[in-house]
Amino acid sequence: MSKDGKAGRLPRKPYERELLRLQGELVKLQEWVRAEGARVVVVFEGRDAAGKGGAIKRVSQYLNPRLARIAALPAPTERERSQWYFQRYVGHLPSGGEMVLFDRSWYNRAGVERVMGFCTEQEYRRFLHQCPTFERLLVEDGILLRKYWFSISDSEQQRRFQDRLADPMRRWKLSPMDLESITHWEDYSRAKDDMFVHTDIPEAPWYVVEGDDKRRARINMIAHLLSTIPYQDVATPSLELPPRPPSKGYRRPSRDTQNYVPDHSATLVR
Repeated sequence: MSKDGKAGRLPRKPYERELLRLQGELVKLQEWVRAEGARVVVVFEGRDAAGKGGAIKRVSQYLNPRLARIAALPAPTERERSQWYFQRYVGHLPSGGEMVLFDRSWYNRAGVERVMGFCTEQEYRRFLHQCPTFERLLVEDGILLRKYWFSISDSEQQRRFQDRLADPMRRWKLSPMDLESITHWEDYSRAKDDMFVHTDIPEAPWYVVEGDDKRRARINMIAHLLSTIPYQDVATPSLELPPRPPSKGYRRPSRDTQNYVPDHSATLVR
């Protein structure tokens, strides 16, 4: 336990062991969703570099992408800007038997759009008024809606930004907007607080995930998600590999007639 009362970093071995167990439960959840025709929406929001992407990756790692989709919408087009704000998100909601993981969501309006001035005051106020009604409609229609806010300290966010700047493989994760968020730290804090006041409703409450330790954040978030959905084991049909039939004389074409990729792997072993 650290001086500020927070638990230390979760060691790798228990993390990997529990993560694998939880991912097995997510597969069971997926089968239950499919069998029951349930609809699940999980919203991932939070600070830049707070671990949303890593959590989504671990949630979806062993799931069928046809049943568990990730919705990460780009900036709206001119046509979409002229629509009702929630309209572009409605098209990504799940049908029966599907799960949708929103990598950021309609809450863009209460966060980056609000802080960076990408929406008007009237549009922002209209969002705060309409969002609870929109989410109540989703829940009343039977959608299982879960909302997670990934929190991170300013010092840990700064460290992760520095790591990304120094790593060519991860530098793409940093955008000018991410870097500008450093100078608007308190503005984003106030925007988040206001957002919670208006949208933390009984039908669709916010759940805060402490994100300074990525391992703990992933374990805690997945365990909580599983605990909130009354899924059960679904009997699956027994599968057996059929015996291979005897050859009927088929012969593969000569290798000279096809284009093979060069054996790059051979250069690794001398």
